[in-house]
Amino acid sequence: MQHRSFRHSLVALAVLPLAGAALAQELVVPIGHSGPLSGSNAFAGKDNENGMRLAIDDLNAKKLSAGGKPLKFVLKSEDDQCDPKSGMGVAQKFVDDKVKFVVGPYCSGVAIPASRVYSDGGTLMSTVGTNPKITASGYTNVFRIIASDAQIGAGMANYAAKELKVKNVGVIDDRSAFGQGLADEFTKEAKRLGLNVVGQEFTTDKSMDFNAILTRLKGKTPDVIFFGGYAPQGGPMLRQLKQLGINAKLLGGDTLCSPEMAKIAGAAVNDTVYCAQGGAVIDKTPGGPAFKARFKQKFNADADVYSPYFYDQTMFIGESIARVGAVDADKVAADLRKSSYKGVAGTYTYDDKGNLKNAPTTVFTFKGEKLTPLATY
Repeated sequence: MQHRSFRHSLVALAVLPLAGAALAQELVVPIGHSGPLSGSNAFAGKDNENGMRLAIDDLNAKKLSAGGKPLKFVLKSEDDQCDPKSGMGVAQKFVDDKVKFVVGPYCSGVAIPASRVYSDGGTLMSTVGTNPKITASGYTNVFRIIASDAQIGAGMANYAAKELKVKNVGVIDDRSAFGQGLADEFTKEAKRLGLNVVGQEFTTDKSMDFNAILTRLKGKTPDVIFFGGYAPQGGPMLRQLKQLGINAKLLGGDTLCSPEMAKIAGAAVNDTVYCAQGGAVIDKTPGGPAFKARFKQKFNADADVYSPYFYDQTMFIGESIARVGAVDADKVAADLRKSSYKGVAGTYTYDDKGNLKNAPTTVFTFKGEKLTPLATY
């Protein structure tokens, strides 16, 4: 019996190094998520993170390999609080931890300074930040995975002029890189179309009281008020607009297309909020309904604005790593620029600056407190 046990022990010891050698062949690929996981925009950060979780699961199920080694993808998620200083800290942490691929940031104000940190550190950044400055610095490792402010703001101005047939517009922005950039693009296109900008007001991305600026605009009788800012401010602004008896529609960009608007403002959103979102209507894309169903089943929550895009870009990056045969940010960036990926939200191809080519913009309103598409440009 002792002989047999000793022989078994020798066999077990002989197997252990082999198992260790097999595990050593596996390439672990961390993919970072930078977004607001606390504060008023945490709902968006969590939604985006969950889109990436689904993609990580799907990439691992594909059993991809690079250079003959199996790939194991893992998600590393950090809270940038939609704050530039925090976002740069997150970027430096990812660079120091050798995370070569990051999807995010969500906020343009974070994406602009973080892009330099990622570029200097050799990390590829894919953002939904819409400010045109993000891709204007010439960094070869930066990608914008939706339409820019120029496209979204112009699309909303065109809809106001041609479909809503308004004449007088008021403009409010929250002074964030996103809000100001979007409002500027809307205003520029509105003026080009011959609309009369009757007043421009400013707030912050922390404010909750808009009575003073709304009262000033009320005296100028705008047909619509365009708000460059986020849903946590857009909801209270809409309620206060109604309380002041202002009959103007509230227009905005992609952030006002969030279901969070209806959660905050309730029935006040119906046929009053009009917003433009980069991308096609997810319900009408070939993979959209299935994605939404899977998302709901896994997270017991409805997919918000950007989780499909975070999912798609994570998938695109993972498959690119397998295609180039290396966990190399520069090689993957070059591959993304020359490749095309058909995702659940549409087809992704990039220009030489990292902007999404032929990026569609869809205008929505709310009916029955549900986001309802009106037109795609």
